[in-house]
Amino acid sequence: MISISTAQTQKELTGILNLQATNLLTVLTAEEKEKEGFLTVIHTLEDLVKLNGIEKRVIAKVGGKVVAYVLAMTKAYRADIPVLIPMFSLFDQADYKVKPITSYGYIVVGQVCVDKKFRGQGLFDRNYDFYKRTYKDKYELAVTEIATKNTRSLNAHRRVGFQEIFSYTASNGVEWAVVVWDWNNQN
Repeated sequence: MISISTAQTQKELTGILNLQATNLLTVLTAEEKEKEGFLTVIHTLEDLVKLNGIEKRVIAKVGGKVVAYVLAMTKAYRADIPVLIPMFSLFDQADYKVKPITSYGYIVVGQVCVDKKFRGQGLFDRNYDFYKRTYKDKYELAVTEIATKNTRSLNAHRRVGFQEIFSYTASNGVEWAVVVWDWNNQN
């Protein structure tokens, strides 16, 4: 049976890292990346422990093993993971509905992953539903960026309610879509 909750223990955070390690852009074949999607940012246990201090990660477990997660980050930790500083800086300059994103209360989706054995079973949607129920009373928006080559992730995010507000090309040539899930304008 699958249980969904927030991560509370170091063992659960380590479970996130174990799942992350098998789905990184750098370890997947070109075919796997295209078909299954991929993760870009590598976190450390120290990162996750620190980030879990403000908002907890959402996890799905089967028999004590983490099989899916959605990372939650706030702007309070914007400088703690150097590779993410440009993303937060971009959000500082971006608008949503003719207002700066920074004028909204927002939470950043740091990363989403579902174990390959559990894909296609609605777990992505269920984790995001729990994420929304957990954070919608504190935040108006969930915001993230997704590599446009990661079509599986883009399509899944659209399905749960995210909408693309703009795209850009990073200095390394990677194109990114910035997406927003507006919790005030949805059920």
